[in-house]
Amino acid sequence: MKSYPEMNKEELLEERAALQDAYKTEEAKGLSLNMARGKPGRSQLELAMPMLDVFNSHSDMNTLLGNDTRNYGDLDGIGECRRLMADMMEVEKDNVIVCGNSSLNIMYDTVARSMDFGVCGSTPWHKLENVKFLCPVPGYDRHFAITELFGIEMIPIAMNDNGPDMDQVEAYVNSDPAVKGIWCVPKYSNPTGISYSDEVVRRFAALKPAAEDFRIYWDNAYCIHHLYEDTQDTILNILEECTKAGNPDIVYIFASTSKISFPGSGVSAIAASEKNLDYILSKMTVQTIGHDKINQLRHVRFFKDIDGLKLHMKKHAELLRPKFEAVLTELDNELEGLGIGSWIKPRGGYFISFNALPGTAKRIVGMCKDLGVIMTGAGATYPYHNDPQDSNIRIAPSFPTPEEMSEAAKVFVLCVKLASVEKLLQDME
Repeated sequence: MKSYPEMNKEELLEERAALQDAYKTEEAKGLSLNMARGKPGRSQLELAMPMLDVFNSHSDMNTLLGNDTRNYGDLDGIGECRRLMADMMEVEKDNVIVCGNSSLNIMYDTVARSMDFGVCGSTPWHKLENVKFLCPVPGYDRHFAITELFGIEMIPIAMNDNGPDMDQVEAYVNSDPAVKGIWCVPKYSNPTGISYSDEVVRRFAALKPAAEDFRIYWDNAYCIHHLYEDTQDTILNILEECTKAGNPDIVYIFASTSKISFPGSGVSAIAASEKNLDYILSKMTVQTIGHDKINQLRHVRFFKDIDGLKLHMKKHAELLRPKFEAVLTELDNELEGLGIGSWIKPRGGYFISFNALPGTAKRIVGMCKDLGVIMTGAGATYPYHNDPQDSNIRIAPSFPTPEEMSEAAKVFVLCVKLASVEKLLQDME
């Protein structure tokens, strides 16, 4: 079959008629499927249910150091949970603070703290005329929502196959003192699924910021979220690389167990240099007397150590893999060679990034919605929801069942085809 861009007007009109008939057939099914966000499916949540049996009213609630988790104390988290999260994040325990259930909450607090009090003694951002953040695109919409809420100017940075365009990053960071941070999802990026190369990590570590209070916001959300046993991405340890480069204070690392145990009741952590952590704790001690230490101990008693975490993640992979493959199979079978889209086959994480013909993403997502398949809004992967090409679509396969995902993928490729034919015909007018 010809690619769509190679077809003449008569061929496109014929294809459109066939696709419109298929659209009506799907419309009659009355589907109701939601893949708007990267939520774990019910079967994944069931994996952690035995964690609720770890404690009862007769349980020993003390830490290894003898601290009672039911009481005040351990502002930076209980020691054994700091160890567990440090091993997951591949850093030293002394570089970790364990917080509540959400790493997004830590990121929000870190930006808010910088706005109110500055960074390690620097001028509070709210007193500055302009504050800017670099935003690799396509990227994580909730990152962008934080900086937008605080009125921080967001600058899109192109994503390549090995990470952000570091020529752009260096040009901004090393010359503009108003650039205070950059959002990063370095492993199985949201939504592209790519992982940063060694060269990219080293160039991040070697940045020479014009601003003394510049920080890399390294959201390593999918650090152990592999889909395959035999093909797993690895990335360099950013904290180690920053220290080697003489920039130990330049990075904050974030992670959580949100997609490992329970999204609503996990534990999260921030890793950073001693200087950064001391400053963070100086403000945290006013904000809280401590996070949920019972939950921290529950996680440690259930997972025991990093090996227990990794074993648990294999179970997640077994449930997620068929959902991803249902989408990728449909994309390969139905769209390969048509010249109307491109996609990356991720080896981990929670998303598949699809690039449609420019000017069609909103139309595709809208048609999917009309057929009962709810997707992330077109443009959400860009700052201010403004995808200048109207091209990128984030597919989140995790929540539906594999069977539902297969149905949703069929609807998606149908809408891609129909929107593409419409656009090509429009361009001929």
